[in-house]
Amino acid sequence: MNEIHILQLVVSIILFFILFAGIGFLLNMVLRLTWVMAIIYPVIVLLIVNQEKYSRFFQEPAEAFPVLFERVIGLHFADIIILVSGFMGAIASGIIMKLLRKAGYQMF
Repeated sequence: MNEIHILQLVVSIILFFILFAGIGFLLNMVLRLTWVMAIIYPVIVLLIVNQEKYSRFFQEPAEAFPVLFERVIGLHFADIIILVSGFMGAIASGIIMKLLRKAGYQMF
């Protein structure tokens, strides 16, 4: 059983929040779609959790998707907290972009 130190957990939470807030902010500026990162984030989480070959999802979807969802359900509590913090960062980037646009800043 892998254990995670509390310092690793805190650093991972902060890292995922800032990482996905930054990526979301950049995507919002370039694509001008406020919630694009919040919509894409669940797919990114599935890619992070996945251990199957991507071709298997197209060749054998009946076997590949249940294995993926079992892995998602089997995540440890610390992993879920880290992934949720990334989603919060994606949401924060959308909120910040809306506030900046409302204040008159037009990003690109």
